[in-house]
Amino acid sequence: MTSIFQSEMTSHASPIQIEIVHGSILDVETEAIVNAANSHGTMGGGVAGVIRRVAGPQVEREARKQAPIPVGHAILTSGGNTRFRFIVHAPTMPEPAMRIPAINVGLATKAALKCADEAGLTSIALPGMGTGVGGVSPEEAAQHMMREIRSFQPRSLRRVILVDIDPAMVQAWREQLVRDA
Repeated sequence: MTSIFQSEMTSHASPIQIEIVHGSILDVETEAIVNAANSHGTMGGGVAGVIRRVAGPQVEREARKQAPIPVGHAILTSGGNTRFRFIVHAPTMPEPAMRIPAINVGLATKAALKCADEAGLTSIALPGMGTGVGGVSPEEAAQHMMREIRSFQPRSLRRVILVDIDPAMVQAWREQLVRDA
């Protein structure tokens, strides 16, 4: 079951609509989705593994060709066999399956937004970043993600969907959105 929680947010440059969705990132309607990647561009487990299984191995090959991707940067690949035009790969960790500091979540979120905006996209979907093997709590991830979304000054980006299958992540986003209002 998918549930949606919406909020209108205004930045100095233009309005950004934030939607919070409990469900699969592969089911949202958007131009691009974000893979919380590692710097090597490998797509082994977690959300990356799910995306790879649907997108096909060509997306991982495209990402690896652009590696290393430092934390705080992001790259764009095709959407492969998904319905999405693009996949944004925003590393939260230098190496696969490593614990990370919560600040990396903010760095990856900012990089993903910037990458999508520079590509002229109007919508993007992000999963909970760093909350799997990265070990960041949903509350910390929500705080860092929401801060970066709210402070981002877009040129083209108008809609950000925060989507996760973990109810704790979805609840943390909702609480952070209300707290920041």
